[in-house]
Amino acid sequence: MSSLAAPPPSATLATNERVQARLAAGAPVLHLAFGEAGLPVLPSVAERLGAAAGANGYGPVAGSPAVREAAAGYFERRGLPTNPDRILVAPGSKALLYALLTVLPGDVVLPRPSWVSYAAQAALAGKRVLDVPIAEQAGGVPDPDALRALLTAPRVDGRRPAILVLTLPDNPTGTVAPGPLVEAVCDVAREHGLLVVCDEIYRDLAYEPEALLSPATLLPETAFVTNGLSKSMALGGWRIGFCRLPNGPLGADAAVALSGMASEVWSSLAAPMQHAAAYVLGEPHEVVDHVARSRRLHRLVTSAAHEQVTAAGAICRPPSGAFYLYPDLEPLRPALARRGVNTGAQLAQLLLEDHDVAVLEGGAFGDDPSALRFRMATSLLYGADEAQRWEALRADDPVALPWIAGALERLGETLRALAA
Repeated sequence: MSSLAAPPPSATLATNERVQARLAAGAPVLHLAFGEAGLPVLPSVAERLGAAAGANGYGPVAGSPAVREAAAGYFERRGLPTNPDRILVAPGSKALLYALLTVLPGDVVLPRPSWVSYAAQAALAGKRVLDVPIAEQAGGVPDPDALRALLTAPRVDGRRPAILVLTLPDNPTGTVAPGPLVEAVCDVAREHGLLVVCDEIYRDLAYEPEALLSPATLLPETAFVTNGLSKSMALGGWRIGFCRLPNGPLGADAAVALSGMASEVWSSLAAPMQHAAAYVLGEPHEVVDHVARSRRLHRLVTSAAHEQVTAAGAICRPPSGAFYLYPDLEPLRPALARRGVNTGAQLAQLLLEDHDVAVLEGGAFGDDPSALRFRMATSLLYGADEAQRWEALRADDPVALPWIAGALERLGETLRALAA
């Protein structure tokens, strides 16, 4: 047996590789298990990357002045005035999240369920995790009463809760926590001295972007924000992330600590990527329009999928951001039990092996393994090739396109069959 200490592979990436192998073997898999944005690259962005292909030298660790100023402007247009020296760019927001969990002191508090990598990254950073159930209204933030109860309970195991991780909009539930709920959670964090790390990778895909309340607005000196271009611009393979550090002494200290870690781990974001990111974060008209069209497509298709899910008898929060749903098939438990399905993992296995529908079980997100919940992503339904995906992005009624309508109908038929 190997003595190497490492977490298991990311559940999302591992599942995607299994599904891709199944597709390559000719299986007609309806791939709902991977959170890739599923859209083509905006040509003007590709042009900027190509123009910078000759920039093959190492750049500044925190990022070039141009990209840091562009990111600061991005935050300022969203009500968060930001000094460029409080910006750090990196090869993906995932690297920044891990760096933050590593350099910030104390153990980590996570909403349950939450994105698969937070707990794994905390473990890699030598931190212990305390789980708090999400609120009824939305995922991405813990129930504030449950959070307060956790923080006031006697400690017997030595855990020291100090970092609260939030996600707005949320993965896996596809919801955006309303402002009053965010305020209540931030009040508890303030009362108990928690630092807040808010993952806003889906921020620009909130269906009502102006309604999203960032914790950094409420906790300007103790809230960190991470973001990137993987979701809103569908540039996951480019690995471009950026981070906003808080005001005051904590932000200044964090800038030094994060830059030191970055210098030893990834050196800097690739210079051509910095050039492309500066263009995108400057938000010229074509970028703003592309994001708006993407947001509309995600909203229409995910909402249509929600109708299929609930019509089949599942319980599911209505989506309000990104391209995820988190159905609960508890009402179908008797029918599923007759098939030998009593856990989320067994449900995901049944869907894949008997119906060629790929989803990710709730247990991967820290949920109760016995719950019949799973996450599904609609973002790979937009087309089998770039031409179809562009057509979906530009269509007045993308849900009516044959390949999208057919996938949604197949989803509904599959879930209805489970109840039979």
